[in-house]
Amino acid sequence: MFAKIYNSEIKIDYSNKDGFNSYPSDIKKEYVQSIEEGLDIEKYKDLFDAVAALENGEYKNRLSDVIYDIVINAGMRSDYKYNEPSEYEEIRKLSAPCKLNGKLPDNETLYKKLLGAWTGRACGCLLGKPVEGIRSGELIPFLKETGNYPMHRYILSTDATEEVCSHYKFNLRNKPYGDNVDGMPVDDDTNYVVLSQKIIEDYGRDFTSRDVASAWMKYQSVYSYFTAERIAYVNFIKCIMPPASAMYKNTAREWIGAQIRGDYFGYINPGDPEKAAEMAYRDARISHVKNGIYGEMFASAMVSAAAVTDDIEQIILTGLSNIPSTSRLYESVMGIIEGYRNGVTVDECFDVIHSAYDEHTDHGWCHTISNAMIVAAALLYGKGDFGKSICIAVGMAFDTDCNGATVGSVLGMRNTIDGIDEYWKKPINGKIHTSIFGVETVDIEKAVGKTMEQMK
Repeated sequence: MFAKIYNSEIKIDYSNKDGFNSYPSDIKKEYVQSIEEGLDIEKYKDLFDAVAALENGEYKNRLSDVIYDIVINAGMRSDYKYNEPSEYEEIRKLSAPCKLNGKLPDNETLYKKLLGAWTGRACGCLLGKPVEGIRSGELIPFLKETGNYPMHRYILSTDATEEVCSHYKFNLRNKPYGDNVDGMPVDDDTNYVVLSQKIIEDYGRDFTSRDVASAWMKYQSVYSYFTAERIAYVNFIKCIMPPASAMYKNTAREWIGAQIRGDYFGYINPGDPEKAAEMAYRDARISHVKNGIYGEMFASAMVSAAAVTDDIEQIILTGLSNIPSTSRLYESVMGIIEGYRNGVTVDECFDVIHSAYDEHTDHGWCHTISNAMIVAAALLYGKGDFGKSICIAVGMAFDTDCNGATVGSVLGMRNTIDGIDEYWKKPINGKIHTSIFGVETVDIEKAVGKTMEQMK
């Protein structure tokens, strides 16, 4: 009986492969990603297309290994104008220093800033959560139909009537809205802030990238992670560890996943954006490369800067000063700043971003750069007003909850908890629900107290 079992042929059921970890299914995304990185692979386009067109199965799987081998061994195009390293020392060499004016506030004010940052992140995330994944072609009509355009309030359950929902392909039913939640619902954007605090608690401020990988597996299931993070998690299980885990068959290696993980390193390094960015680098490199890494460094440095300056442009420039000035991310965000300085309107800025990145593709919608551009735009055009800024971030579509969360975090730190109107705070009710093992629900005030303990 046992011999029969062990001698039987084991077959892989390719129809049941995880959509977030199926390299053969993502061959077209790999091509786009590799071309954007400047890899010299255009001569293989027909091969990419042919393999992508195959039905899922053993042959497609084996041929996708050939594709990966081509990508990993490809050289750079001679005409590629960007220089985008993934190693920290090389990143620092290519950064453009930006002097940060301002001094650390007293402990009472700092506590209020951290409480604002934690709460602001949750508020911005909740604002965008019901429409995460919607495209602007439906978001704008929906907001107009429900009297919320330009966006100026939470989306409510009373907006999503059966009649209204029937007008849109995007599923608006049974979502967490501003009037039907008690605390921030479970979301990866807020999970990561809590998880980063656990990482510092377990491993200290000198944590390594491998420590982060270990914490991910210890504290959450694979289903709490998405895109690049889920691919990296599966790589960890296969004993492919950082930094290889960020590259091995990871077509989402420059997507937004790391950018939403950097805030806590800004919280525990207020006024020290370089240290915040360095910690963010250690975190980002487990799942991302190049601009994917820079996105987290950019966000963490902005949050850190917001602790000591009210100047919005200075906050953004400080974020940029911690990434290579030779990168696509730097160029794109500087383009938003220059447009703002030159009188480009918020609607014109919206068009610029949507022209640069196609929200109808997963790659465009979820890329670090497209969403970083939105974050910068929301901060600039919101002019420091918390509610207006998070509404701009969400109203521009793309990754709505991620962008609302980052903008809310930066402005929560800048404005303090007193600068967030009670309307926005009420649904959060001082707590964040998580999927982190052994944590579940977090009391924000207690989390802030622990944040202050984890500062240098």
